[in-house]
Amino acid sequence: MALDRLERCFADLKKQGRSAFISFLTAGDPDYDTSLELLKAMPDAGVDIIELGMPFSDPMADGPAIQAASIRALDQGMSLAKTLKIVADFRKSNQDTPLILMGYYNPIYIYGVDVFLKDALKAGVDGLLIVDLPPEEDAELAMPAKAASMGMIHLATPTTDKARLDKILKYATGFLYYVTITGVTGTAKPDLSKTRNALNEIRKQTNLPLAVGFGIKDEKDVRNFAEFADGVVVGSSIVDIIAQNYKQNKIHKKEQEHLANSDLIARVLSFVRKISSGVRDSHAKD
Repeated sequence: MALDRLERCFADLKKQGRSAFISFLTAGDPDYDTSLELLKAMPDAGVDIIELGMPFSDPMADGPAIQAASIRALDQGMSLAKTLKIVADFRKSNQDTPLILMGYYNPIYIYGVDVFLKDALKAGVDGLLIVDLPPEEDAELAMPAKAASMGMIHLATPTTDKARLDKILKYATGFLYYVTITGVTGTAKPDLSKTRNALNEIRKQTNLPLAVGFGIKDEKDVRNFAEFADGVVVGSSIVDIIAQNYKQNKIHKKEQEHLANSDLIARVLSFVRKISSGVRDSHAKD
């Protein structure tokens, strides 16, 4: 089952006494081949779980960095079908690292929910994080996903109260993603103490692993949050490295297939290793 990899990963890390390092990339950014090469290299650089963004033209929950990543990927012709293909290509050499898809419901709706779930499971997807589907819409995707044994990661925020959390948790599987700020990705600094207190309260209502994300940018951040969270998500900082490369190379649209500098992958992986060391230097919740 798709959930097996996620559950096994969190269980193994709990035994080790540490948090999961969850990295984010947008599928096809800056191009298909570079994106795939990065995916393949992430686990050896210390990534425990990969969150792969499905490019979308209106990523309303994301800040400027990840919005730009979606645009770059779409300009390269990325689609939901190609996103599933990149997962399948990744799985040819990696059957162990959990991979979840993050994005928006519209492309899945157009693709067809039942067909999408079937194809995603076949490709090797372990879970879905669809940010614009509230619990009131669980019948659209969360319920079919749970029936198919596809992980369905739900979001909680600083404004989520206990009654709301009950609704969110009803069809949540895999882990719960706690958004540390009120805003979009990569735009504000999260409050460490408030986040710790929030997770302590959430643990009174669920045994799901709790991952934190939004605004976590560097080694110091991940070390601090990994002391009490079951997973720490870093996205915009990684995407920013790709963006810097893109700006250096964008001359003519017809040349965009050659965007990636020869040292791009090395630069991304160097940063990822630093982040990973921050997670490993910390102690996850017992």
